[in-house]
Amino acid sequence: MSEETVSLRPIAEADLPAFSELVNDPEAMGEFQWYGWRDPDRFRRRWAEHGLLSDEQWVFAVTVGGEFLGFVAATRKDVRPTARYWSIGVQLLPGARGRGIGTEAQRLLVDYLFAHTPVMRVEADTETGNLAEQRVLEKLGFTREGVHRAVTFRDGAWRDMVFYSLLRTDPRP
Repeated sequence: MSEETVSLRPIAEADLPAFSELVNDPEAMGEFQWYGWRDPDRFRRRWAEHGLLSDEQWVFAVTVGGEFLGFVAATRKDVRPTARYWSIGVQLLPGARGRGIGTEAQRLLVDYLFAHTPVMRVEADTETGNLAEQRVLEKLGFTREGVHRAVTFRDGAWRDMVFYSLLRTDPRP
């Protein structure tokens, strides 16, 4: 990455047009994230209700120099009443990709989750064909746990997903 300083912050009202365009544009979403047309105002309504910071999901703007470049999200998973964890993901505007911004944004999100929640486990998944995201997760210290076969449906076909985890106690690069 160049000398760009990546930061996370809550989604602001001024971010909503770019945010909405990103999640509603098949080209902007990219090869591995477009799952078809959905309610275009779903995130605006959630933002109006709770700023995209609910008990179940936190969404933060990814910025460089204050400019909105995408978002990271953490979704709470409750496998057991005493075993909650977070599943994370990132989505950047096309011009922000390939610059290390997504790697740094996900590192910042993991740091935030470990600092502000008692969670032991953070999880991430990606399609088996998304080698760039797999490299990012491994660079961040995530452990590849395995492949879940035919777990997501996208572009007319069932897709396999690779699952990764990072424990609070794992060494971090």
